[in-house]
Amino acid sequence: MHKDSNKATFLFSSVMVIVIAIMLSVAAIALGPYQARNTRIEKMENILSSVGINSTTSDAEKSFSKYIIRQVVLDSKGEPVNGGTAAFDIDLKKELDKAKTGNQDEELFPLFVCQKENKKFFIIPVRGKGLWGPIWGFIALEEDMNTIYGVSFGHKSETPGLGAEIEAAKFQEKFKGKKILDDQGSFVSVQVVKGNAGSANPHGVDAVSGATITSNGVSEMVQRTLGNYIAYFKKISSQSSE
Repeated sequence: MHKDSNKATFLFSSVMVIVIAIMLSVAAIALGPYQARNTRIEKMENILSSVGINSTTSDAEKSFSKYIIRQVVLDSKGEPVNGGTAAFDIDLKKELDKAKTGNQDEELFPLFVCQKENKKFFIIPVRGKGLWGPIWGFIALEEDMNTIYGVSFGHKSETPGLGAEIEAAKFQEKFKGKKILDDQGSFVSVQVVKGNAGSANPHGVDAVSGATITSNGVSEMVQRTLGNYIAYFKKISSQSSE
């Protein structure tokens, strides 16, 4: 076969495509465990960050084991589920998507209980949609299960300087001290509002300037996700007061 013929070119191209595909497949399989571990470590770091605990890749697992004293899985009615998938391994996106197919009764919600400086905190994962893609995070509540102690937010593709600012400490600090229940104990969540929410509004946080859709997305994900834990919080609160 002449090396300059069309047949030779096609054959060479086909062989190269197959070889490269095999190499990529082998690399993906080999790197899979490392990528999975990195994802787990990043998740641990974000959970700890919501309660102001800084960790690194090298010590995240140790810190997580030290501070997270309990993990709980709740069903759609706020009742603890025994056995099955561990709280850490639950994919919140898949659980929230069940509502789209009418299977919301099968939803599972993870909860992480943290012990820090002799105080207990309840860490809740949240997930929603920004302007360009998914947004997510963790919200830590104080022992009263009402006051926000800290948050940690992330995003996939929000605009730098605008929607991406939900990752900034300046924005996240505004959530500290805000309440998710009103004076009657009813769930009202926290709203990211346009204008100057200030300290006078216990349920309002100043929106990111120029990022209305992303700010609304944060409000929506916080309200929709936190609402699934209220029944459980009220139950354990009444038990502790007996």
